Formats: sequence, C-alpha cells, structure tokens
Amino acid sequence: MTEQEFDPGKFELEAKRVRQSFDKAASDYDEAAVLQREIGNRLLERLDYMKISPEHILDLGAGTGFCSRGLSKKYPSANIYSIDIAPAMLRYAKQSLPWLRKLKKRDRFVLSDANQLAFSDNSMDVIFSNLTLQWCPNLTQVFNEFKRVLKPGGMLLFSTFGPDTLKELRESWSGVDEHIHVNQFIDLHHVGDAMLHSKLADPVMDMEIITVTYQNVYHIMKDLKQIGAHNLNQGRSKGLTGKGNIKKLEQAYETYRHEGVLPVTYEVIYGNAWVAEREINKTVGMTEFYLSPDEIGKAK
Repeated sequence: MTEQEFDPGKFELEAKRVRQSFDKAASDYDEAAVLQREIGNRLLERLDYMKISPEHILDLGAGTGFCSRGLSKKYPSANIYSIDIAPAMLRYAKQSLPWLRKLKKRDRFVLSDANQLAFSDNSMDVIFSNLTLQWCPNLTQVFNEFKRVLKPGGMLLFSTFGPDTLKELRESWSGVDEHIHVNQFIDLHHVGDAMLHSKLADPVMDMEIITVTYQNVYHIMKDLKQIGAHNLNQGRSKGLTGKGNIKKLEQAYETYRHEGVLPVTYEVIYGNAWVAEREINKTVGMTEFYLSPDEIGKAK
C-alpha cells in the first residue's frame, strides 16, 4: 500500500474495541506473543548504545510487562511506569513483577491513554514503547504528549508496524469480499512526519522485515486473535464470517505457500528521537532554534 492509498479516516480504529480486545487477550497473550517479545528484545538492545542514566522511565503499552522487566534489569535504580489502556494487561504485569522490585517499590502500573498521558510536564527521562503506536491513529497528538512529558534532553524509543505487515493475509482477503479484514498500518514516512510536526529533535528511523511461518491459515488467525491483534477497524464486517468465505481465504493464501509453509510478513519500524535541551524563541518571526543532546558540549 502506498502513502497515497492510506486514509486514516477510513481505517480508524475503535478505541473501545482495542481496549476490550487486549483485556480479553491478557490471560493467553504471553503464549502467542513470540514475535512481540523478539521485537521487544531488539528494541531493548538499542539502549546499549545510548549513553543515558534515566531516573524515570515510561513504558507505553506495557502489556503483560515483558519490556518493563527488561528495562528494570538495564536500569535497576530507575523508576519504571508501566502504562496500558487494558486493565487486565496491567494486572498481569503487576503479578509478574520480581519480588526484589516489589520490595524496592520502584514500579508503578498506570491505566492511561497515549493521547492524554496521566503525567506532569517534563517528568520522564525516557519513553519506551514496543508495538503500541500502530493502535494510535492520531500520532501527532501522541508525539505531542511524549514531548510534553519528557524532560529537556529526554529520549523516545519505539517500535511499530508498517503497511507491509500481514500483506499476504490482506491480499488473500481482497479476493474474497470488499470488507476490511486486516488492520492497516501507517507508513514510516507518516510516522517521521508526525515526529517532526511535534518538534521532537533528531528523529532517526529504520525498518526491517520479519517473516513468521505457519502450517495453515487457521493458526495464523488464532495467533492474531490470541494477542488481541485481530481486525479492529471501523470498516470491518459486523457479521460472522461464513465457512464459504473462510474456505476462499484458505485457497487464496495457498498461493503464498513456500517450502511447505505459509509466510506472514511483518514490517517493523523503529524510531528514536529526543527533546531538545533548550528552545529559543526569537521575537521576530518566532523562529525556534533546536539544540540536540550531542551538540550541547559544542555550543558556544
């Protein structure tokens, strides 16, 4: 799908259904979330190259707490704030907290929406988010909130899915009917534009393709439902999918079978940005000057 073909209004997600879906998925989520953990680990590894010593870290879309636990291992003295819109996810995250972290009382579990974070201005050193932004249609609003909550010099690090994600499933459904059956994902350039619009400094983005293989379509659909990532678009069909259409889907997907397995493509986008240490507003034209953390020592 090209940038021009993406229509945020047409593929708007239903926030209430997103919350309900992940609430239902909480008990079985970890069993199926193999890819999510792999991407989470890759995102955590990127922190090894960041020269930071954060005191307050916000894990947005923490889910059952996998990345929150990884963050606490990397930064044992930091306060970790696990944020999610699904109460059941947060309950599982809290239950899985290591006993030593419980004793230190450095962890908080907060029910909050990314569009309106329940934190004061300039309160966080790092915002970390693994595979959550794809559920946020208004990225500019979300990035505005990130910039508000981060301290000057604070860092944002995230992963999300790009438009080639689930392309085989989407294409297979297109030959069955005209309904939307697969979630739509925003292009890397749209994500980057939203960061720039929110005046986050030094945005860096990259992308990789990960392919997961399955034996049949049933297991693909089962895993997507188990992690709460099944079709949540407003343009989806409201009725039950008939057996005839499922059979057509299976037949269409078979054209992708290679070496005995069915591929499922995931386009993974990684992003990193900072909040400038200082912003200088000039009275003439209100021009803003941004200075990145790396440039601070060079400033005269």
